[in-house]
Amino acid sequence: MPNIRPAAIAGIFYPANSTELQNLISSFLLPADDSATAKPVKALIVPHAGYLYSGHTAGKGYQRIEPIARQIRRVILLGPPHREAIAGIALPHWSHFTTPLGTIRLDQAAMTEVEQLSFVGRSDSAHQMEHCLEVQLPFLQYLLDDFTLVPMLVGECSAEQVAQVMDLLWGEEETLIICSSDLSHFHPYQQARNIDLASCELILAQQPVLTGQQACGCRAINGLLVAAKQRHLQVEKLDYCNSGDTAGDQDRVVGYGAFSLS
Repeated sequence: MPNIRPAAIAGIFYPANSTELQNLISSFLLPADDSATAKPVKALIVPHAGYLYSGHTAGKGYQRIEPIARQIRRVILLGPPHREAIAGIALPHWSHFTTPLGTIRLDQAAMTEVEQLSFVGRSDSAHQMEHCLEVQLPFLQYLLDDFTLVPMLVGECSAEQVAQVMDLLWGEEETLIICSSDLSHFHPYQQARNIDLASCELILAQQPVLTGQQACGCRAINGLLVAAKQRHLQVEKLDYCNSGDTAGDQDRVVGYGAFSLS
């Protein structure tokens, strides 16, 4: 019998009804004018708030993988733990994750491989209620035919350690890497924009120096930037906004950015 992690935030961060969820994702995936001629994407940085807040920005990232969707057979998904402190990187024990759009099989062989690294372990409790990875799954299920998943929560570790994990799992065109991260949190609107646009420039310059004040997923992003620079990938900013632009007030906003690496 499969050991399945049930959806923890369906009906909260995104619709629990499968038809409503598919329709909403479809509305976020309007074709990019240049997506058909763009260089194939290897990695994305996308936000993980409720779809009402950041779904449109996330969609700007995901629409870039539509031209290569049939090639992708495995997704390496990294994000920050919000509910439990982690030393190193945490994998789960489950065999599958599920959402209203169905179940996703975890790549057990890949997970066993990276678990050999001293800073990688397992923690179901850290993953149990974590939203940062789960919010990405319906986008992937909508776009990809059949794929496996390697879900990792990145706690206290260096950019070089994260890059080491990515090196093990980099693969070829069948493997997509996703870093799930919001940008600054709970500043007034204009202050948030100033902080976030400076952070965007660091990402575009592939400077792996982001802090938790700039992006909650800073460790995963920094590791991705190290790995990408070694492979001479280019970073493109696809969208930026904050919750004051979408569904929130402008007194305490959260920033959202979407980037592709190819």
